[in-house]
Formats: sequence, C-alpha cells, structure tokens
Amino acid sequence: MDIKVNDQTVIVFDLDDTLYNELDYLKSAYKSIAVHFEPEDWKPLYSKMFSLYRSRVNVFEFIVNTYTIEMGFLIEMYRSHHPKIQLFDGVLDVFEAIKANGGKIGIITDGRSKTQRAKLESLNILKYLDKIIISEEIGSEKPSVENFKAIQKALPASEYYYIADNLKKDFVAPNVLGWNTVALIDNGKNIHCDAHKYLDNAHQPQQFIIAYDEINII
Repeated sequence: MDIKVNDQTVIVFDLDDTLYNELDYLKSAYKSIAVHFEPEDWKPLYSKMFSLYRSRVNVFEFIVNTYTIEMGFLIEMYRSHHPKIQLFDGVLDVFEAIKANGGKIGIITDGRSKTQRAKLESLNILKYLDKIIISEEIGSEKPSVENFKAIQKALPASEYYYIADNLKKDFVAPNVLGWNTVALIDNGKNIHCDAHKYLDNAHQPQQFIIAYDEINII
C-alpha cells in the first residue's frame, strides 16, 4: 500500500504486537524472574514458567507459592525489568521514510507509563517519535477517542494514519475521527487472538497488511 507523506501527515502506531511481538516481552520478563530466583541454574525454571503460560496456568501464582513471596513484589519485577525485545522487520525503514518526507510519528498505547516507556527505549525508537500517548499518563484507554484527540492536539495535520493490531479496541475511535486505519495481521504470536469476533464495520480497519514491507512511503 502506498502512503503519501508530507509535513501535513501524521502516522501513529500502536506498540504491543504492532511494532514488536508482546510475547517477546513476556519471555524477557520470565527470564529475568527465573534468573532472580535461580541464578545458578535458571533455565529449568524459565522452561517451566513458559510451559505453564502456554498451558493457561497462572504462572505468577506458581512463583508466589514456590518461593513464598508477595504477589506485588513479583508483579513489580515483571513490570520494571529491562526488556530484551526487537522491532519487526521493516519498521525502521518505514520510520526513516516518514521522517525523510517531513511526516510526524506518534504512538498510542495502553499500559503503565514505566513499562511502555521501557519498551520504547529498548526498541531504540525514541528519536523518531514526535508524540507518545500512554493510557496511564492521560487517564483513558482505547477505544476512547480522547487518546486520539490528544495526538490531534499535539500534532495538528491534515491527514492521520493509525497502524495497529487489535480489532477489539484499536480502530473504533480513529474510524470515527476520520483517520486512515491499517491493521497488521497477527503473525501467530499475538497476545490477543480474537480478531474474528470484531469484523463489523465499527471495529474493522480500512486496510490490512501482513508485514511492513507492504508499506510504501511516497
């Protein structure tokens, strides 16, 4: 798909499962936790944690009961670890092309400020971003239109795009506001895998892509 970009274009991205796989964040956190509790031999614990997760067993309850710790302590470990994650192929090429054409780049993501900003830092993309909207920081979550209006206020433009993955909540508001909406299709690793429930007009994006090499910035 071609996207014509100039200084009146703002392209906004979701974060989790749009710029990288959120499953990799979970794996990074599990490894950090396993190393904390079993520093001499962490791999068996990590293996069990991930197996429990895949089996839909509460991993945190297992850790709390096994190591006799407070749940709050474990949750804070998960949220505050330094993640080892990486961008999907082609993301940086798209970012660089947008900036080269004078466009602006935003992020709209739900989650805690500390966690989401750690992810952005780990992905090494802060230098490309003109505005970051995080639900905890503004007090509202998608699908609220307020998150998208915050981008419009911060980055006035004549055309807006939103590229995201979660049909349940990502496209309702930008569709209402007249944005161009694009969904990155689940690569088989997405945390949210219920897109089939939200194929009505209100939830559906205007276009779908499988990978970033389908986006041509002109």
